[in-house]
Amino acid sequence: MSLLNEAKRVILDEAKALQILSDTLGQSFLDAVDCILSRKGRVAVTGMGKSGIIGRKISATLASTGTPSFFIHPSEASHGDLGMLGKDDILLAISNSGKTAELTDIVIYAIENSIPVICITQHEGSFLGKHSDYVLLQPKLHEACPLNCAPTTSTTVQLALGDALAMCLLEARGFSKEDFKKFHPGGSLGNRLTAVKEIMHTGAELPKVNMYATTLEILKEMTNKGFGCVLVEDNEQNLVGIISDGDLRRSISPEIMGKKAYDLMTNQPKVIEESSLTSKALAIMKEAKISCLVVVEGQKSIGLVTLQDVVK
Repeated sequence: MSLLNEAKRVILDEAKALQILSDTLGQSFLDAVDCILSRKGRVAVTGMGKSGIIGRKISATLASTGTPSFFIHPSEASHGDLGMLGKDDILLAISNSGKTAELTDIVIYAIENSIPVICITQHEGSFLGKHSDYVLLQPKLHEACPLNCAPTTSTTVQLALGDALAMCLLEARGFSKEDFKKFHPGGSLGNRLTAVKEIMHTGAELPKVNMYATTLEILKEMTNKGFGCVLVEDNEQNLVGIISDGDLRRSISPEIMGKKAYDLMTNQPKVIEESSLTSKALAIMKEAKISCLVVVEGQKSIGLVTLQDVVK
C-alpha cells in the first residue's frame, strides 16, 4: 500500500467515525447542554494523555465562545488542584476506556460535592460511565492507526463532541460576532471583527465640500485632508456624492476650473454603517475597486474609512 493511500484510508476512517457519531447523537447530549446552561459556574475539563490534550482544546473553545471553562490535570487535581473546582462548576471528564485511574479522585470529589459530571467515553459500563450524570458515548470503533494502538479515531470523535457542545452552547446563549471579538482583540481575526466605528475618521478630519464648491476649493480640501477624496454635501448637509483624485484627473480640460463639485462628483457613492464590521468594509472596497468608503447615518456622512485603515 502506498503512503498516499494509507493517508487517505486514515482520513476516510475518521470521517466515517464522525458520521456514525452524528447518527447516534441523542437525548443525553441535549441533557448535557441543558446542564451546562443551568449552572452558574465554569466547565472544568479533565483527561489524561491524548484525551487530556483534546480536553485542553475543548476547554479553550468553550472559553472563547461564551462558556467559561478551564482545564484541570487529573494528577495535579489529586495533589491540591481539586480546590480549583467550585460548587457551581461542571466537570467534563474524557477517557476513551472510562477506566483511567488518574480520574478516580476528581470524579469522586465531584460526586461528593454535588458537582455534575459529564463524560465522553466509549464504555457506559466503565467506572467513569457509571459515575457520570451525563454520558456522551463514543462509537466503539477501531483506531485509524494500523496497529489499533495510537489514539486517532477516538480523539477525533472526542474533539468533535467537544466542538458540538461548544457550538450548541454558543447558539443557546445567543453569542454573537461582537461577543467573539471581545475575546479575540488581537491578530487578524480581531481585525476582521472590529466595528467600522472603531477605526473611522470623523469630525474635522473629514474632507467635505458643498455641492456648489469650486474646483479650487475642492483641490484645497483634498490636499489639506490628505485622503485623496472629498465628500460632497447639499445645503442640508446630506451626502450627495464623492470626488476622488482620479475623478479630477479624468476631468482635466481647459474648462475644469469653471466647474462645480456637482459637475465632478460621482453620484451615489459606496457607503457603510458605523456598526458594520471592517471585514464588510474591505469586501465593499475590493469589489468596487475603491480606496475610501463613506460611513453614513441616514443621509448624513459621519465618517470615512480607507483601505489602509482596514488592512493595517
